[in-house]
Amino acid sequence: MRITPARRLAAVAAVATVAGSAVVALAAPAFAHVTVQPGTATQGGYTAVAFRVPDESDTASTVKIEVSLPMDHPLASVRTQPLPGWTATMEKSKLDKPLKAHGQDITEAVSKVTWTADAGTKIAPGQFQEFRLSLGALPADADKMTFKALQTYDNGDVVRWIDEAKEGQAEPAHPAPTLTLTKAAAATDQHAMGASQDKAAITGTATAKSSDNAARTLGVVGIVVGVIGAALGVMGLRRKTS
Repeated sequence: MRITPARRLAAVAAVATVAGSAVVALAAPAFAHVTVQPGTATQGGYTAVAFRVPDESDTASTVKIEVSLPMDHPLASVRTQPLPGWTATMEKSKLDKPLKAHGQDITEAVSKVTWTADAGTKIAPGQFQEFRLSLGALPADADKMTFKALQTYDNGDVVRWIDEAKEGQAEPAHPAPTLTLTKAAAATDQHAMGASQDKAAITGTATAKSSDNAARTLGVVGIVVGVIGAALGVMGLRRKTS
């Protein structure tokens, strides 16, 4: 049977559609992890983050999210942002070594925050919700903070987002939300660059003023010399006339 160009194009389009659907199906789970937004913060500083929780189920809804804070780098300040329809509770743990914050010794720190949906509230299939925290001071001697999370569905299923990604290996199936910490060197370098530019501008202004003063001085000297020359010329003419 002879295949016409139209049939050939239709077949190619169908294959492309199937392939595209397969790619989307494979890629979808990678975008459905529980993550922390934004993914970076400055060491030693304070920040506000949001734990983004998508509902991955086709039939069940998310009704609770638990986020454990790393106790190897405890935080002196943890605050929740009110979220209508959800009740936030915090658990604290005793510290082996007190933290110093604002001249006081902190003997316990928040170790877990739990958000529970009120009656009639949920994250339905195909939806997501963000749960916000204010954190500080972030550790100055760590390059990341890992927050292990548990996601509970209304059918009783619990997804444990607790696997830590390892360098050089594939991403785990249920990676824990991770906050990358960066040094404040960039801000320091920018400040130093600004100071250098200000100094250069001041130096350039001073040089310009010096050059302008020198030009004015030379101009005055030239005028004086011209006047003296003219006077001598007049005197010479008078002597010749006499």
